[in-house]
Amino acid sequence: MKLAQLNIALAKYPMDAPEIKDFADNLDPVNAIAESSEGFIWRLQDESGDATSIQAFDAPNMLINMSVWESVDTLKNFMFRTHHRDFMRRKAEWFHRSAEDTYVLWWVEDDHIPTIAEAKERLDYLRNKGDSPFAFTFKSNFTPDDALAYELEA
Repeated sequence: MKLAQLNIALAKYPMDAPEIKDFADNLDPVNAIAESSEGFIWRLQDESGDATSIQAFDAPNMLINMSVWESVDTLKNFMFRTHHRDFMRRKAEWFHRSAEDTYVLWWVEDDHIPTIAEAKERLDYLRNKGDSPFAFTFKSNFTPDDALAYELEA
């Protein structure tokens, strides 16, 4: 099984605003790092090569990022050991804080590409029921075997 992730963030500014220019200008380089990272499989993107114009939520400035990775460790390596980390440190400049979870992880079959609807379902589940093998955060250590056992119980 592979690890899917959804991350959402409510931007403080439209993508063409000067206040978010540094973030917008680095989307392509950071996406290129992701794609060349060990364990990367797939990411959601539109015809421009990123996902900033994909409107998955009612809020027009809600940005969405989805990807699939070989494992939790390969996703963490990209997030925390590449240039991506520098932008995570600056997220308060560009994005509103949220009292709710803004990301979710879940296990998918090897050849499965998750849909936005599936990702939103997982995020809603996490927000309502907390970490489980169905939808979890980095705080949990659910494995693919945990996900399979959970599905059999459901």
